[in-house]
Amino acid sequence: MPHKARKRFGQNFLTDRQVIERIVSTISPNKEDDIVEIGPGKGAITFPLLEQLDKLNVVEIDRDLIALLQSNQNTKLIIHEADALSYDFSQISNNLRVVGNLPYNISSPLLFHLLSQKDNIIDMTFMLQKEVVGRIVAKHNCKDFGRLSVMMQSFFDVDLIFTVPKESFSPQPKIESAIVYLKTKQKPLIDNVQLLEKVVKVCFSKRRKTLKNCLKSYLNQEQTEIDLSQRAEMLSVESFITLTKDYAKQH
Repeated sequence: MPHKARKRFGQNFLTDRQVIERIVSTISPNKEDDIVEIGPGKGAITFPLLEQLDKLNVVEIDRDLIALLQSNQNTKLIIHEADALSYDFSQISNNLRVVGNLPYNISSPLLFHLLSQKDNIIDMTFMLQKEVVGRIVAKHNCKDFGRLSVMMQSFFDVDLIFTVPKESFSPQPKIESAIVYLKTKQKPLIDNVQLLEKVVKVCFSKRRKTLKNCLKSYLNQEQTEIDLSQRAEMLSVESFITLTKDYAKQH
């Protein structure tokens, strides 16, 4: 019986062979790589990857899909039945390459969960909602620039690789998708992820207000060289790092 896409898991299955080939060549797997695929679905990317790998780990929450993948009886496929949002990826390796067609409804929280495990990750290649990729790669002074942009760009080099039309999926989603590549920085712009996240969250909590307003219980103009009469989206990623370090000095 064919598997029906489940709304609660945000399932849209990739069916376009050309797109699949482009994704695999973007990942460019070496046979001994420790690759983990999040949400393998029916195996559209999984099986082409397996042809080039000694083994492939996948994390899947949907038991019907797990049964479907197991029915292929591929001994190189290692399936972890788990929720990727709470999964400890270091159980697999501390040298991971992470890939996946991420469900739209959990993409941001999943990216933040993976950020917390970045020390075990070499790089990540994801298909995401085009709008989310736009936010990951956005530069300051544009409306897409926000918390996700600052947090991802502080710890990863990010690139939009190509966009994927709706027709490449079944069922067809209402939105376009895009492939994003994130390579973990050898030297992150800052060590303290939690502190940066705290400051960035406060700065973007009231986007239309100035930083002076947003940060009033955190930092005043005498304590930083960053001009607090600006709004958050006007600041570069590096300025957020400076702001966070200035905040750390006060506490």
